Amino acid sequence: MIIDMIYTVKQCTEGYENAPSWDTPFWNTVPAAQLCNSMGEQPAHFPKTEVKMAYDETALFLMFRVEDRYVRAVAARHQQSVCGDSCVEFFFSPGPDTGKGYFNLEMNCGGTLLFHFHPYSDRARSIEIPEADCNRIQCSHSLPRIVNPERTEPVTWTISCRIPLALLGEALQVRPAPGALWRGNFYKCADATSHPHWLTWAPVDAPRPDFHLPRFFGSLLFC
Repeated sequence: MIIDMIYTVKQCTEGYENAPSWDTPFWNTVPAAQLCNSMGEQPAHFPKTEVKMAYDETALFLMFRVEDRYVRAVAARHQQSVCGDSCVEFFFSPGPDTGKGYFNLEMNCGGTLLFHFHPYSDRARSIEIPEADCNRIQCSHSLPRIVNPERTEPVTWTISCRIPLALLGEALQVRPAPGALWRGNFYKCADATSHPHWLTWAPVDAPRPDFHLPRFFGSLLFC
């Protein structure tokens, strides 16, 4: 059964700072969603993961906060695989129709990005976003770029980013504005750590961990 989760994306016209601080005048006005669901077997390590999202006329803003342990980050260049690292992810269709494609933006705890577009929701036809465009995403993170060897003690880390709407190109079905609806999901994973896990905001009903299932996306309602 598909449960339609709803996250309300707040409009914020000023005050954004490119800093990995969860508690600022800008972010304190934005509601948080928690990733309470998991895929696969119940993980021994289930890090508390929260996300906030906001927008203005030119960009989306994301902020994740993770109360974590067993943290690693070895991918240092954009478009390298980051899902094996301690990683948070935002998959989204920029409009209500997931059949017109979706983006996956993945960020390890050191700020390395993987950013692809999947036209027509076809996972096999992934289009890699140019690295120059990845560099246009302003990203700020509380941990170093590289965390290796794995950090086993408890640590709370944050990562924030500003995503220019111009990067979405013709895939942008509906511009963010009060009443606009997108579809999406937020994820946390750490495939290659000593304590792997696959956490989701909107539940994903699948026999094995797989984030590329847009039929389970929740609703992102702009206000």
